[in-house]
Amino acid sequence: MFTDETLDLIGAESTWRKSHQQTQESRRCQTLPVHTAEAETQAKDVFDSSTQTQEQISQTLSLDRDISDCPGLLDFLHRAEDIVIKELVKNSKSHAFDGFQVNWEDQNKSVSCMYRLQHVDAQERGLQVTSVSWNCTGSVIGCGFGRVDDGDWSNEKAYVCTWNLDRQNLNPKRPDVIIDVTTPVMCLCFHPVRPSVVAGGLYSGEVVVWDSSRSQDLILAQTGMSADTHREPVFQVSWVPGARRGEFIILSAGSGGRVLLWTVDGAEAKLILSSGYALVQQQVPQCGAASKTRGSTTIGVTSVALSPWDQDTFLVGSEGGLVLKCSFSSETVSAVPPDGESVTLRAPVQFSFSPLGGPVHSVHFSPFHRNLFVSVGTDGLAHLHTVLQPRPLLSLRVSDSYVFGVRWSPTRPLVFAAATGQGLVQMFDLGRRSLRPAATIDQNTSGQPTYCLEFNPKHTNLMAVGNADGSVNIWQLSAELTEQGAKETAMLEQLANEVAD
Repeated sequence: MFTDETLDLIGAESTWRKSHQQTQESRRCQTLPVHTAEAETQAKDVFDSSTQTQEQISQTLSLDRDISDCPGLLDFLHRAEDIVIKELVKNSKSHAFDGFQVNWEDQNKSVSCMYRLQHVDAQERGLQVTSVSWNCTGSVIGCGFGRVDDGDWSNEKAYVCTWNLDRQNLNPKRPDVIIDVTTPVMCLCFHPVRPSVVAGGLYSGEVVVWDSSRSQDLILAQTGMSADTHREPVFQVSWVPGARRGEFIILSAGSGGRVLLWTVDGAEAKLILSSGYALVQQQVPQCGAASKTRGSTTIGVTSVALSPWDQDTFLVGSEGGLVLKCSFSSETVSAVPPDGESVTLRAPVQFSFSPLGGPVHSVHFSPFHRNLFVSVGTDGLAHLHTVLQPRPLLSLRVSDSYVFGVRWSPTRPLVFAAATGQGLVQMFDLGRRSLRPAATIDQNTSGQPTYCLEFNPKHTNLMAVGNADGSVNIWQLSAELTEQGAKETAMLEQLANEVAD
């Protein structure tokens, strides 16, 4: 009734499992083929070599050797002994080479112009070089631009420029440093030990100190406009040793008859008046012809010379032709009425020399004799003075025009140079019998005046000359003008001891 039956299998896929299976895909990538290479090298064969000097055989002359072994030498010494001793005694008494110093360098026999420095903007505006100054290293020359001739130029813009002559790519027509100044610069003087610091006196009466090493504001200190400031143009600035060791203060002098000493306050950027002097006619000692001098009460100062031998002594050249010997230590109160100054002005004049025929433009002490100085002015003469007597020892005709500057040679005791209104520098040698110039150096200014000159303190064969055409000439002097001769100092001493007629 029942039978077995075999049926086909029926399968049903699970849709749930299939939907949850992850889809898997295969991907492949490959970088670009990397190329490799192999190389081999090998050093060449090396050879060693050596050498050796031969053993040195000492050859010495024994002083113990019996001189009788050399009969020819013995005879020669006997013959020459008396002659040699005679010459040695004669040489020991000779003064032929006194003061002579051997110079192993090649001598320069001519005067040559190394550079002609110009600032184009200053020349286009007709500015003149009123002052030149070397820095303490002797590598940088600074010049002040202003005016000396007539004209209404009280508010005219001017410049202070410097060139470094040691710079490899020196451009004579492009200064290394250009400082714009609101009024004409009348005088300039570098610091004695800080090569980037320079002081200047302006037409407005201000005194300014610049530091060219600064990146922005170059003004280190200035007087500003106050009761202590000069009211007239400043014609001279100099650095003077201060009370403390290594300290320097600034001396300024101008046509207002004031000689003022300033302390530099770098923190406040100010110059502080420390002491002052006023020159008035009533307090000038009358010496001979000086008593006939006429003029205003105030003595206008045109130039100042500091004594290298005595820090208390200085000379003053004036507009009225007087040359005055003065003292920093004077305690005499000046007769000038007070005008709001913060210090009491003193009268410094100790002695008056015979007046010249016109304003004194420049005075300079001799660096080789404590009593000698030279002065020049509008009379065209160079007057050689001793501080011990009023009248000059010697007067030399320099020019038929004015003489604006004079400087004694730093190496030749008998030589000085003078700048003339004819565009010439006259070099005088007092050791010559002739009173004519030993050398005349034409500045090539087409007849325009030469206003200033300075010898280089380090490279003493160099001289800077400032001209009215706005140029500064750097001259290399000859050996004849720079190398001291025999007995030159003695000749200067003899000249200083002469008595004026």
